[in-house]
Amino acid sequence: MGNSGHAIIEKNIGLLMVLVIAAISVGGLVEIVPLFFQKSTTQAVSGLQPYTALQLSGRDIYIREGCNNCHSQMIRPFRAETERYGHYSVAGEFVYDHPFLWGSKRTGPDLARVGGRYSDDWHRVHLINPRDLVPESNMPAYKWLLEAPVDAAVLPAKMRALRTLGVPYTDEDIAKAADSVKGRTEMDALIAYLQNLGTVLRNVR
Repeated sequence: MGNSGHAIIEKNIGLLMVLVIAAISVGGLVEIVPLFFQKSTTQAVSGLQPYTALQLSGRDIYIREGCNNCHSQMIRPFRAETERYGHYSVAGEFVYDHPFLWGSKRTGPDLARVGGRYSDDWHRVHLINPRDLVPESNMPAYKWLLEAPVDAAVLPAKMRALRTLGVPYTDEDIAKAADSVKGRTEMDALIAYLQNLGTVLRNVR
């Protein structure tokens, strides 16, 4: 395109906006579309199971309380990270997550491999008052979760919605969901979710 063509585009703000949007759209499609056809990004890793009803409730609480604003769930393939946290994160671990919670911002430590590292009692004490275990922590306390019951009524509809997105919940899973969380607190649910994080690839080095 000659100088006159550039001049026309630069002087016509509407045309410039259309061309910019077109360029961004094409670039985005070229980068994103192939990911939908790669097995490594669309197929679950071996051994991955959908969240149980209690874990699913815990994940919603984790999002509701903003835990993902400070704790990432993405270990990058750098030595400094894999030595501290374990195997780097792979897409196949998170194919049942809607929305996924990847991110690299860390006000607190990464939680991608926290499952099984600490006991349920440790997590309970930490959530009630983090400074009892980590004196320098600036994480708020979540002691009210001890008294709040899990909202069982929403689980069947939530699991049916996730099934439409490819999560392999069975009719039996959905039918038993509400009963399986009766008498459980939001603290129980959040701990169950945390204890599941990263356990599929926990032993991979």
